[in-house]
Amino acid sequence: MRVYLDDERPTPEGWLAVRWPEEAIALLEGGQVVELSLDHDLGDDEHGTGYDVLLWLEEAVATRGFVPPRVRVHSANSSARQKMELAIVRIERFARER
Repeated sequence: MRVYLDDERPTPEGWLAVRWPEEAIALLEGGQVVELSLDHDLGDDEHGTGYDVLLWLEEAVATRGFVPPRVRVHSANSSARQKMELAIVRIERFARER
C-alpha cells in the first residue's frame, strides 16, 4: 500500500489518503505500507505534523527493528522539508545498520 499524508493536495492515483499522523502510523504498524509520502503542515500543529510520523518511524526502526517503507516528502514548507529529509537519512542509516 502507498500512503499519502496531506490535508489539502489531491491524492495521486494509486495512493491511500490519510489526514493525520496517527492514521499513517496505524497503517505502518499494520506492516503493509511499501511507500509513504508526507506533507509537514496538516492544518493543526497541535494535532501533529508529518514530522511526527518520521519520529515514530525512526524510533521503531532504531529500537524494534521495524523495516521502513520507501519515504518521500512533498511538503512546500522548505525548512520543515529539510528537517524531514534529514530524518529520512537517519531512518535509512538505522535500517542499514541492523
